[in-house]
Amino acid sequence: MACTLCIFKLESFAEKPYALRNKNVSFGGLMRSFALFLVSVTLVLGGALSAMAAPVTNCAKKVESFDYIVDYSGSMMMSYPKLKKVKLEVAKSLILSINEKIPTMSMNGGLHTVAPPSTIVPQGPWDRAAMAKGVSKLRSNLDIVGRMTPIGGGFKSQEGMIAGMKRKAAVIFFSDGDNNRGIDPVAEVQNLYQTQRDVVVHVVSFADTKNGKATLDRIAALNKDCVYVDAFELASNEAALNKFVQAVFCTEEEVLVLRGVNFAFDSYALDNKAMATLNEAATLLKGKPGGKVTLEGWTDSIGSDAYNAKLSQRRAESVQSYLVKQGVPASRLSAIGKGKSFKYDNKTEEGRYMNRRTEVLTD
Repeated sequence: MACTLCIFKLESFAEKPYALRNKNVSFGGLMRSFALFLVSVTLVLGGALSAMAAPVTNCAKKVESFDYIVDYSGSMMMSYPKLKKVKLEVAKSLILSINEKIPTMSMNGGLHTVAPPSTIVPQGPWDRAAMAKGVSKLRSNLDIVGRMTPIGGGFKSQEGMIAGMKRKAAVIFFSDGDNNRGIDPVAEVQNLYQTQRDVVVHVVSFADTKNGKATLDRIAALNKDCVYVDAFELASNEAALNKFVQAVFCTEEEVLVLRGVNFAFDSYALDNKAMATLNEAATLLKGKPGGKVTLEGWTDSIGSDAYNAKLSQRRAESVQSYLVKQGVPASRLSAIGKGKSFKYDNKTEEGRYMNRRTEVLTD
């Protein structure tokens, strides 16, 4: 659509040269007008692309850290047949799209490569802009010949980084699966699962050979929680992109929401309605002794991540303290502040109120 529009405007200028001369429009003025038109089109299209890349909603944080690990071998510098673009360029575009789709949450993030291994963005507090800047440093015009593909060795070299990731952790691996040197990548990922807890390797596949696909299929089969997706599907289907981000970053855990135990803005005080609900909850918990209970406090999206992490902890502890006063053994209860919630729409007053809540998880 954009190209058709541009061509139409160019033809309109070309059709009326005499009219333009008669109005004493100079060539320089014409060029400035055309430049302004192009800027307008760019802004419109840029706004549309930004809307397409809006973060997913209704998301409760699933992981405490994530890392993009990119296959940087020669075969990733080759054309991806399904899109007729260099695989690494497609990978960069996908990482940027995923980066924009992730809801604003407090967690760690990083960007690394294998084959050969390198650190582009070190593990640390995730910052959307800093990650995007890091992605721009990935090169897609490196040599193809002579750049071997030791994926297994690359993963082994990143063991220390992965071991240091905050748990739960997600590794998102972008690769075509071709491995022609060194240790078996499937065996190395399997070893990773045996030595590291609460980490999942997800796969974005650029496989265009039988062996490459087989390798990535085997890596995906090592963990039932692995999200395996074809790069072409992510690049061509926004619904698939949203689904991927939701599956990797957002929890689907069923929890009990204490209806009525919501908090005023910037408060962790319990009102009469909340206390009435907690009285009923205490009766139920005392009637089923022995099980462990986790109280998760949440906030809306207003304010800094650090402040909301503390506020959500105070809310969980406020509920915990009240339940103890009602006779629920303190040894059964644990309080965890989860920070900002995106489960409900933070753009509305009602949605923000629902996000300022406490949830109960029982064993």
